[in-house]
Amino acid sequence: MIQNSTNCSHRCGLPRPRLSLLVLILGLLATPLAAFAQGVLIDIDPNRHYRLPRPIIIPQPPSPPPVSYRIKQLEFNATLTDQVARVQVSQTFVNTSQRTMEVCFMFPLPYDGAIDRLTLMVDGKEYAAKLLSRDEARSIYEGYIRRNRDPALLEWMGTGMFKTSVFPVPPGAERTVSLRYSQLCRRMGGLTEIFLPLSNARYTSKPVEKLSIRVAIQSKDGIQNLYSPSHDVQIERSGNKQAVVKYTRSNVIPGHDFRLLFDVGDQAVGANLLSYRPINNEDGYYMLLVSPEIKAEADEQIRKNVVFVVDRSGSMNGKKIEQAKGALRFVLNNLNKGDLFNVIAYDTEVESFQPEMQKYSESTRKQSLGFVEGIFAGGSTNIDAALTTALKMLTDDQAPSYVIFLTDGLPTAGETSANKIIANAVRHNAVRARIFNFGVGYDVNSRLLDKLARECYGQSQYVRPNEDIEDKVSRLYERIGAPAMTDVAIEFELDGVKVEDGAVTNRSYPKDAYDLFTGDQLVLVGRYKHPGTARVTVSGNVDGNRQRFRFAGDLVKDSSDSSLAFVERLWAMRRIGEIIDKIDLEGRNAELIDELVALSKRHGILTPYTSFLADDTGQPTDTASLRKRAGDALESLDAVDGRLGLSQRQAKASFQRANNANQFGGGGLGGGGARVLDLKSDKQVVLNTVHSVAGKTFFRRDETWEDSTITEEQRKTAIKVTRFSDEYFKLARELGKDASRYLAVEGKLLVVIMGQAYKVE
Repeated sequence: MIQNSTNCSHRCGLPRPRLSLLVLILGLLATPLAAFAQGVLIDIDPNRHYRLPRPIIIPQPPSPPPVSYRIKQLEFNATLTDQVARVQVSQTFVNTSQRTMEVCFMFPLPYDGAIDRLTLMVDGKEYAAKLLSRDEARSIYEGYIRRNRDPALLEWMGTGMFKTSVFPVPPGAERTVSLRYSQLCRRMGGLTEIFLPLSNARYTSKPVEKLSIRVAIQSKDGIQNLYSPSHDVQIERSGNKQAVVKYTRSNVIPGHDFRLLFDVGDQAVGANLLSYRPINNEDGYYMLLVSPEIKAEADEQIRKNVVFVVDRSGSMNGKKIEQAKGALRFVLNNLNKGDLFNVIAYDTEVESFQPEMQKYSESTRKQSLGFVEGIFAGGSTNIDAALTTALKMLTDDQAPSYVIFLTDGLPTAGETSANKIIANAVRHNAVRARIFNFGVGYDVNSRLLDKLARECYGQSQYVRPNEDIEDKVSRLYERIGAPAMTDVAIEFELDGVKVEDGAVTNRSYPKDAYDLFTGDQLVLVGRYKHPGTARVTVSGNVDGNRQRFRFAGDLVKDSSDSSLAFVERLWAMRRIGEIIDKIDLEGRNAELIDELVALSKRHGILTPYTSFLADDTGQPTDTASLRKRAGDALESLDAVDGRLGLSQRQAKASFQRANNANQFGGGGLGGGGARVLDLKSDKQVVLNTVHSVAGKTFFRRDETWEDSTITEEQRKTAIKVTRFSDEYFKLARELGKDASRYLAVEGKLLVVIMGQAYKVE
């Protein structure tokens, strides 16, 4: 960053430090979207090679850095009122070397006027900051990169910079740096975005011990959609106008910046449309967020019908039956006034709490709890009779109906054919009840449960032997306990698009009908062929009446940057889940396998059946060879029970229900590679031979990071660029902000930018 220690001392207004100078960069925005808010220590001594520390380095540097550090704790606390964020960032870092570090604290600027009331504290002492222009900052970045032969800082070029005076960090000492600022958050597609940068915290010699994020949102209007495309967050909502979003992890290497989107409004249903089209002669990608208003009072909730069907066969004896009874109690204690319900227990025989649905009241609640206490395990497993009994009870088509079905075994009594059990369930499901299956343990027919869920509009979940049945069931019921709109349908209209032009959108997921629940959110992703201003109609049943809500949104013609690339990646995850489901339930075919391989390769989303793509040993890449390898791996789907059967259906569901673009890894270098289920060990493994950067995926081939989209023709015409040369920096300046992030990838690189391939060595 600083070209030499003399210059830094002069600019900081302090005497030249006695020891080598390290610079701590705290970025507050590398792009117009982001704020870098954690430090990076940089040794700028021109007589000693220094690289930013990496807990995972590919390839390994020739020697470890003489001075290093680790980030011990990183904590964000933000309060967002309408569009203004007040943020406090606290970072504790430790000098892990044997030398005292003399550091400046520096951070890039987002854009003029974006930050207000900025305060910087180091262990309680306030430090003054000096503003450097964009040109000054670029010179500092480039000088450091050239001298230390470390491309990491390239991604931060192009912004201005604040810098503080020098302070020491003795060997083994900790320093806590706190930053407070206010910022006007960006709006896009009707959504407000708060962006908290984490990815540069990967420059630490060890994983971050504690990472904590808390965002409190307050609004004068109702908060509707609330979505993080980057992290699996916990959302707490207390009414319409307040929400708290939390994310906490221990011993992690942050690989992705934190992003949170929300909108406000006063409609009963809120919707927002985001679109991304990186290649304007191909279909684009869209995401539609739909949320109902929060209804705080139980008597405001839509009436529903619920039947709980619990397995009491002999294999449920002991801990499992007690957990199942606990789950029953939870549901029965959380029904709403006006709900109709029943409880069915089955083994060889089927026994009901009452012969017909009961209206929920204090009296029926107590009676049903007494029935639950009398459930004991013993006998065989008559799945067909239990489901038939439950579905025949459901005759009210004016209210949403749900069957919560629990089993821990294969069908062993009555009808035992899986296909006939499913056919009977479909035939008796006269009110389109949603069936939510819970497979307990390894002895269930997971394919039967998955197909039952698909044919009856529900989903399957699996409870491993070391997991708690009550916890799994209660989590589901907390989500579906308050339906707001049922049998939801989404329609898109676009001016100028005729019937013969085909549908406006295609390959949208989730498929078919779905329900909206209070406090829940529908995340619909799909593709579109024609750009323009779309009219979106959300319709569904509310208390037996069909209601419609209309919204407008843009399907863009082309996207100039990768800020919404998560839409494409999330669609690819869902599509991969759909392909695996089709192969699982309908059988393998060459077209589906080819598409699975192509999507996995392009987006770096590895599956248990395409993990071979991450091999760095020069494996054959022709379509026939890849199809055969994937086809061989897909044979493991023949297992319908046991640990293998269950783990594969869980993995498939993870793709189908993916809700953030980073769910399967693919983070920036040093932040962890792609995560994939290893079928042999039944564990998630990280493959550091594949990474995603700014919407691109790179595979490591023969010691080169290779763009997954490169063609043979582009490979032949690739322009050679020497890393750290004038041409290298010129490309970073002139090809857009994403280009700097690609060119910051370490080692040999083969990348396609704006249709031209570049070979960087």
